[in-house]
Order: sequence, then structure tokens, then C-alpha cells
Amino acid sequence: MRTRTIGDVEVSAIGLGGMPMSIEGRPDRERSIKTIHAALDEGVTFIDTADAYHLHADEVGHNEELIAEALRTWDGDAAAVLVATKGGHLRPGDGSWTVNGRPEYLKEAAKASLRRLGGDAIGLYQFHRPDPEVPYAESVGAIRDLLDEGVIRMAGISNANPDQIREANDVLGGRLVSVQNQFSPAFRSSEPELRLADELGIAFLPWSPLGGITSAGELGSRFEPFKDVADARGISPQVVALAWHLAQSPHVIPIPGSSRPETIRDSVTAVEVELTPEELAALNAA
Repeated sequence: MRTRTIGDVEVSAIGLGGMPMSIEGRPDRERSIKTIHAALDEGVTFIDTADAYHLHADEVGHNEELIAEALRTWDGDAAAVLVATKGGHLRPGDGSWTVNGRPEYLKEAAKASLRRLGGDAIGLYQFHRPDPEVPYAESVGAIRDLLDEGVIRMAGISNANPDQIREANDVLGGRLVSVQNQFSPAFRSSEPELRLADELGIAFLPWSPLGGITSAGELGSRFEPFKDVADARGISPQVVALAWHLAQSPHVIPIPGSSRPETIRDSVTAVEVELTPEELAALNAA
């Protein structure tokens, strides 16, 4: 599989988003483990999760524990897999989302994530979402402290605007390695952040790259050029969308969510698709 880089770590150009395996509509644990194993068997070496990827209030870290179990039970080299998790976004268990960017909370959350994931340090830890009640530099300062203490190996941010990206990189002393924002054919307002990440030479990790759990299957019907390219090549519109992501920048690593082995197997084939300039122009204009 083609590779890209996060910090000084080489990872697969397509990652796996774990969220659908832990929230509403999630599959049973056996199918989830099979899905993660299928991704790993296909050469995926980057998995995205968060402590807030769970359904009920008493199961914080559900997705982290699921990924840790899958890595323990896989018969390949799990040490070659980079797991990224996030903290600062919470689900009280009633379907809502809240934020907590207090430094003391983030440090506790990161250490709890490390216990669930196992190992000596978290490979990549990202501040999940800005807290309007806490100065951004203070929240990122907690991530810096975790980095300095060796609790995490690399630091990133999520759901950030350009000013916050620059501020985070300053607070981290130039050690920011990733930005994870929503970006897809249906949601392109994060393009300024993508271009800034490109300029800084850091990874841009589009979440919901296919438009979200409920909309991914409708991508072809919503965006005709993606269907046209897919039909002409004999592949799925979703694979075309992931190839389109990869064509945006050498720093883009899409992380499609999956809850079935067959969908992640389909997704990873996008690394083999080289879009022509004409196809890319049509998709960009869609």
C-alpha cells in the first residue's frame, strides 16, 4: 500500500476511522474485530479513535478498548500500527456532545486513554475540539506537557481553524504533526486548513471523508461526477472520493469509518487509483 507520513512515522495512505463501531447503529464486537483485522490485513497501519467514541455514559473509551483488543488478537505486527486518539470532547450518554478543554482534565483523559490502549505511550494524541470556556493555548499547553512527559509520542489537534493551527504549533514549539478536520465532497469549508497543513508540512486527516455514516452510501447519487468516474472505471463512488482526497495533497490521509470488513477492503483500493487531470477538475467542481 502507498504510504504517507505523520511526524516521523510512515503510515498507510488510507487509515481506518473507528467511530462507527462504537456509536449508534454499531455492530456486535465480533464483527467490529473482524473489520479491524480486515483493515490490518489489507495493509492499513493508521487507526483513528477517541475516548468519546461510545454510546452509553458508562462506557467511555469503548472504541479504544475495541481497537486494543483487535491489535492484541491480530496475527501480524501490531507494533507497526499507529493509533491516534483524542480527548476533550465528551458524550454524556444522552446523544449529546460536550467539550472540556481544561488542562487538568485533558491530562487525566490522556492517561486514561493510554491505560485502555496499552503500551508505553500514545502514538498520536489530538485535542478533539476547542472549548470556548478555556483559552486555546492553555488546552494545547496540556498536550505539550503530555508530549514533554512522554505520555504521548506525537501531538495533533482537531476541529481547528487556521489561527488555532498556528497557535497550537507555536505552543507546541513547532511539534504539531496533524490536523483532523471534517472534509469531504459535501463539506469543503475546511480547505483553508488543508492548505495551511500542506504549507506547514503536517498531516491533514479528513474525518467523515465520505460525508458521514448516514450519507456515505448516497455519495454517488448526490454528486454525479463521482458516479460518472466510478462507472467509467468500474469502481465505487466511495473509492473515487478517497482517491480525490489523496489527490488534494501529499499530506492528506483520509480515515473512512467502517463497520464491515467489505467496506474497508473496498476503501483501501483507492490508493491504486490515479485520477487524470480532467477527472480531478470535474470532481473539484462537483
